[in-house]
Amino acid sequence: MRSSITKNVLSESVLPLGKLWELNPIWAVLDNAQREFAMSQIEVRRYRKGEEIHHEGNTPTHMMMLVSGKIKIYKEGVGQRQQIIRLLKPFDFFSYRAVVGGGGYNSTAEAIEDCTVYQLNKECFIYLLKNNNQFCFLVMQSMAGDLGNQEAQTVNLTQKHIRGRLAESLLTLKQHYGTDEDGATIAMYMSREDLAGMSNMTTSNAIRTLSQFAQEGVVSVDGRKIKILNETELMKLSRLG
Repeated sequence: MRSSITKNVLSESVLPLGKLWELNPIWAVLDNAQREFAMSQIEVRRYRKGEEIHHEGNTPTHMMMLVSGKIKIYKEGVGQRQQIIRLLKPFDFFSYRAVVGGGGYNSTAEAIEDCTVYQLNKECFIYLLKNNNQFCFLVMQSMAGDLGNQEAQTVNLTQKHIRGRLAESLLTLKQHYGTDEDGATIAMYMSREDLAGMSNMTTSNAIRTLSQFAQEGVVSVDGRKIKILNETELMKLSRLG
């Protein structure tokens, strides 16, 4: 019951980056009473670069939406190697699968840069799912999309050569985060370790392969900045694997 959840009403100034439904259309299907209720349950958390937001195995207490910054979702494998399974940009939401499915988190979320997160307690989230069919459908649709993307990623990481995997990762970064004003530099300055974790390879292989791409004129590299010079060739490398 809605009345059983303790309300913690937030003033407008506590949500400086906007209301939920102004940032992601999934929340726009809530009626006025549900919007007010959701607003009353939001907590605003800020995380520093490198800080964990949730850890694999922990019990979920909130579903979350990133409102500024960037986050990586990863699983830790043999030798503490990180396998990045998802990258988040502002207004993406996360942690909801664990809330709906029960049990602990099956991955870890970490801030890639300083970020702000809106957290909605799981009791409120479940209440909204049960009492707004359209909201429930959109959440299911998003969950299905995430599952489809992860299935495609599994195939790419297991069947493609390392050059194909790295090319795929660079194209994904550009598609997900866009580019700087020059229209070519990926607007995501990722460490070589994270690029390797995203491409399922060692850091040394990621450095070596990226250098090969630069020598071939496919990209140019300036520190963590990667500029795509020949997207057609990069797509070919990704496709051929």
